[in-house]
Amino acid sequence: MNMDPPRRPKLALIAGPTASGKSALALALAERANGTVINADSAQVYRDLSIVSARPSLADEERAPHRLYGYRDGAEACSAADWAADAKVAIAKADAEGRLPILVGGTGLYLRTLLDGIAPVPAIDQAIRADVRALPVDEAHRRLAREDPEAAARLRPTDTTRVARALEVVRSTGKPLTEWQKVKSGGIKDSVTLAPLILLPQREWLYDRCDERFSQMMSEAGLREVERLLARKLNPDLPVMRAIGVREMAAFLSGALSREEALMVGRTATRQYAKRQYTWFSRQPPLDWPRFKESPICDGFEHALALLRTEAGA
Repeated sequence: MNMDPPRRPKLALIAGPTASGKSALALALAERANGTVINADSAQVYRDLSIVSARPSLADEERAPHRLYGYRDGAEACSAADWAADAKVAIAKADAEGRLPILVGGTGLYLRTLLDGIAPVPAIDQAIRADVRALPVDEAHRRLAREDPEAAARLRPTDTTRVARALEVVRSTGKPLTEWQKVKSGGIKDSVTLAPLILLPQREWLYDRCDERFSQMMSEAGLREVERLLARKLNPDLPVMRAIGVREMAAFLSGALSREEALMVGRTATRQYAKRQYTWFSRQPPLDWPRFKESPICDGFEHALALLRTEAGA
């Protein structure tokens, strides 16, 4: 008996560093290909951050369906596994509605978890987790260097979340996180027809855009957004509190920095973040994923859009 192969839904993916034009391109594709835009940016999941995370505007959201934007409370960290589970639901819903799901974002860990799956690490002992999370990051990194030297060498000593994760895993399971990560499950890359595009525009253009973006963040509305977030008195180690712009604007609001100083520090932080993302997206995704090096919102817009529509068969 002949059996047709299982259907592989189409999935477009637009990824790249901050300020590279991903959202504008995704919206244009959604309008022309009957698509649903699905967020893959770790800051934009939090409802506390709209202006500061450069989330699509309400006007943009009226032009095409948008999912997984501002849907999480900042008091609860959204892990890559949490987001991947939500993204699977959003992708399936868009496909069931006859719409093209369009992933857009710059959080490589989110995308890698969704596509490749995640290591089946057992539940962490809560007492161990509490002890680890109570440690200052520098002390946690020193202990990690003793208990899992490979992870300590790989991670930045200031990376609070990843250092704590590596330390709690080795303490709770007796096995380094890298050992667990050798086997992954739950990825969707083999069950979809993926049409990816990596945006890597010229760095000078990108950094100018980063400067402009942070200036927009430090508007009165952006500052009020940070004021409301600070009033919640959340744990400063939460991802929402460590988003680019929050600390810089908080320092201005407290009087620790002048407006010009905060602008300078914030622009620098945004550029550095974009540089790290640029390097990651240059090297980490599969080599056969197209890298688009024109400016996607200037001369190269229609070219990028045509590439995506061809890849997605839309």
